[in-house]
Amino acid sequence: MYAVIKTGGKQYRVQPGDLLVVEKLDGEPGAKIAFADVLMLGEGEAVTVGAPLVEGAKVQATLIETRKGEKIKIFKKIRRKGYRRTGGHRQLQSVLRVTSIAGAGQEAKWDGEVKLVTKAELDARARGLTFVSPAAQLEAAAAAKAPKTAGAPKKTATPKKTKTPEEVVASPEVQEAMAAAEVNAPVAEAAAKKAPAKKTAAPKAEAKAATEKKPAAKKAPAAKKKD
Repeated sequence: MYAVIKTGGKQYRVQPGDLLVVEKLDGEPGAKIAFADVLMLGEGEAVTVGAPLVEGAKVQATLIETRKGEKIKIFKKIRRKGYRRTGGHRQLQSVLRVTSIAGAGQEAKWDGEVKLVTKAELDARARGLTFVSPAAQLEAAAAAKAPKTAGAPKKTATPKKTKTPEEVVASPEVQEAMAAAEVNAPVAEAAAKKAPAKKTAAPKAEAKAATEKKPAAKKAPAAKKKD
């Protein structure tokens, strides 16, 4: 027995035991879902067509998982404008296992067991990898962020005592530094006295230039004109 149902704006031909992938439906894994929009029922050569639906017909299914489908690439281009954009989309899908079909005085059931094994887990098994469910990943992340409780309380650091100015001056380090400063001071003063002071040569050059001024040349007498 088979049926044609409508969900998510699409039509699907299903039989008991089929694995069906449809647009996203509300519900948790293991939830029971019923489809009342049955367009047609068939059993062998006998076919019942709805107008538009078959009255009293119903298809039962179990929700296995809700996942994202394959990525669809979207590319846009405008000629001679230098416009190019690349995007993508992954549609949310629900995976169902059809368990029974009833209508037109007939009913067909699937006697198998519904296993809530996700596609991601099946892919991991095929590759020989260990699968960690998203719920387990969230729990591990929350446990890592939680503060760790230590067995023994931590010791609080004792504040350091501040010394008074008199204690600082009386300390041996300061006394040694003061003694070294007193010893080195006379040596520095003597070195400063021995160093000859640089004399500027500018005043001497100016005085010499003033004394060596040459007298102005006398003009020759003008020649007398002959009569």
